[in-house]
Amino acid sequence: MTVGFRSIAVSLTVLGAALIAVTLWSWGQPLICNCGYIQFWVGNVFSSGNSQHIADWYTLSHVLHGMLVVLGARVLFPSLDYRAVFAVALITGVGWEILEHTDLVLDRFRAETLYQGYKGDSVLNAVADYLWMFAGFALASAISSKWIFVAFAVLEITAASLARDSLVLTTLMLVYTVEPIEEWQQELNPNRREEG
Repeated sequence: MTVGFRSIAVSLTVLGAALIAVTLWSWGQPLICNCGYIQFWVGNVFSSGNSQHIADWYTLSHVLHGMLVVLGARVLFPSLDYRAVFAVALITGVGWEILEHTDLVLDRFRAETLYQGYKGDSVLNAVADYLWMFAGFALASAISSKWIFVAFAVLEITAASLARDSLVLTTLMLVYTVEPIEEWQQELNPNRREEG
């Protein structure tokens, strides 16, 4: 990557973050968690702080998004210029963070038991998710495709094992609800234990 393109890439990344922040804030998303403070990590997907701070278990899916952009380009379009691959990451990163906060997508998330009551990300979390996506993009750009597959497997297995959700599980459950998976995910829900 040339110095000139690096400067352009940083500028475009910042503009993308600003677009996400302004859009979500204008749609009524809180700037930070309504709790009034900022945490780096929230480790409970059922916590009211989930998707409100800098990182949580869903951060891994955003890292994987960036890695999958690189892997997809290598596998499907091996002659694609790095700048074009960067543009795909930028467009899909900004696009997802905005699309995720439309009523259509929020309603679909809320239809799943795991996401009932989900009001969307804070502006901080959405911008952080976008930047985490670029961290995955940068990492994948620096390693071989074999290691991208290894990283994908490790991150997915870790998230699924510890948080009972991951990029693959979220995608599956949004497209088609699988009741045994839903029951398995709910085993960690403290509210369910109180009801039972």
